[in-house]
Amino acid sequence: MRRRPEQIGWRESVRGYAWASPWFIGFLFLTVGPMIFAAVISLTDWSGVGSIGEAEWVGVENYVRPFADTAHHGRDEYFAMALRNTAIYAVGSVVLTLAAALGLAMLLHQKLRGIAIYRTVFFMPAIVSGVATMVMWRWVYNPEFGLLNAGLRLVYRGWNAVAPAALHLTATPDWIYSVHWALPALILMSVWGCGGAMMIFLAGLQNIPEHLYEAASIDGAGWWRRFVHITLPQLSPTIFFNLVMGIIGSFQVFAQAYLLPATPGGPSNATLVYVLYLYRKAFMETEMGYACALGWILFAVILAVTLAVVGTSRRWVYYEGAEA
Repeated sequence: MRRRPEQIGWRESVRGYAWASPWFIGFLFLTVGPMIFAAVISLTDWSGVGSIGEAEWVGVENYVRPFADTAHHGRDEYFAMALRNTAIYAVGSVVLTLAAALGLAMLLHQKLRGIAIYRTVFFMPAIVSGVATMVMWRWVYNPEFGLLNAGLRLVYRGWNAVAPAALHLTATPDWIYSVHWALPALILMSVWGCGGAMMIFLAGLQNIPEHLYEAASIDGAGWWRRFVHITLPQLSPTIFFNLVMGIIGSFQVFAQAYLLPATPGGPSNATLVYVLYLYRKAFMETEMGYACALGWILFAVILAVTLAVVGTSRRWVYYEGAEA
């Protein structure tokens, strides 16, 4: 007996949902459930240690606390610092990472023997364990025998050999041990993991029609004009994707600020980024209710910044085949 088409479609749908059910169950209990729980807890004053029945309902007080005094707590004096450090890190990290990723992608877009090996080498830092990376960069940033300062001393020695005495350079930064250099050190280190964005840029470069470059060369356009008028417009969707993903990721930075400095967030809170501050409130100061509120505030900030970038995309993102 032959089954009707609608019966076959129904059975296939059930089979498809059955195969996808582990993901749906995990998403429901590991993502949606915790989000709802955090939203409820953010309206309470709960330590996160005792029973949930000990939570005291405070309404929106936790959301007001970063900006003004509340009935149970004074104004949070570290919120603005953590948000500012995160914003500075996000801007510096995203700009440098996108620039480095695009530059490497263009270099690795060449048709050379063994180019796949080079692509693999430059991509590997993006998949190395975060803890191992922090240990390595702590050595690189060591003020006395670190690799970076050793290179700077060589540069200074060559510069001082040809520069006037008034321009002699001797001092090297203390990097993660300095209040002024710790956050720039985190930003500089973020470029190390540009391999993921580099591979996406490389895929975008490979999809640019070659005849566009040929036509531009015939018209006498140099490499810079070809880059500005062909490469960048054709890559604008890829740039847009990497920009949005970079912003979302940079606002959630945690491991770098927790593991790289001698003390988490140090020195003197110079690397106190938002998620690290949230972690401190939740698990070190046992203010789980307030930490959940901080998490939802961060979600709102990331959403607002992302929507702002998406809103500007119509002016600079070019999609081939789209209406003008």
